[in-house]
Amino acid sequence: MTEARYTAAEILTVLAARHLSDGQVVFAGIGIPLLAATLAQRLGASGLTILFEGGVVGAFVEPGKLPPSTNDQRCTKRANMVLGSADVLLLLQRGYVDIGFMGGAQIDQYGNLNSSFIGDPGDPRTRLPGTGGGNDISSLTNMIVAMKHEKRRFVEQVDFITSPGFIRGGRTRAESGLPMGGMFRVVTELAVFGFDEASRRMKVLALNPGVTREQVQDNTGFTLVFDEKTAITKPPTEQELSMLRMLDPERLFIG
Repeated sequence: MTEARYTAAEILTVLAARHLSDGQVVFAGIGIPLLAATLAQRLGASGLTILFEGGVVGAFVEPGKLPPSTNDQRCTKRANMVLGSADVLLLLQRGYVDIGFMGGAQIDQYGNLNSSFIGDPGDPRTRLPGTGGGNDISSLTNMIVAMKHEKRRFVEQVDFITSPGFIRGGRTRAESGLPMGGMFRVVTELAVFGFDEASRRMKVLALNPGVTREQVQDNTGFTLVFDEKTAITKPPTEQELSMLRMLDPERLFIG
């Protein structure tokens, strides 16, 4: 992309925020997912309820005080309630959560996420944080994933399925005992992706400004499907950028 007035992390965050709606209940991970959910709250979705794995329901994040962990006590300020981890995960099982929102180290063509390890399971090259509540979230909600677009992250098959997407495509998610939910959107600094209704393979819905099809494919480790009417996303507005930078003035997450 040509030099722009926003960073890759900023466009990723803004585009992710646009997929959230007023009145939704969102189970958000730390980092870009939380920042995007908070941005959506401040830009018209004031009725958006944010849940944290640590038990906070209705979190309200103050500008410049983004928590580094879902267990950070600043998450509780002005929250609706604070539950135990088991109780907040039970809200997923009871169907009270609309959207799961997180990132991952790897994602594959069917939207499966890996945050467990990279390499041979017997002798992994890299150990990652693990599931936390990631498996529960992806098993029981419609998922939005926000992550950096790199070939080593967008792989044909993840080394381990920490958080299930559409498993092996087609109806394999439902056949594996997960009839509800699935991957809804994947947002990166290059494009916005959905999933084909029949094959459940990742599909490019929109390219970000200045990005070509070739760029996206070159940074992806599997063959992408492109929507027949592939759109171009609208760049972040001044209002969106101003609010985002107010929320993260030290640029901890937006670079």
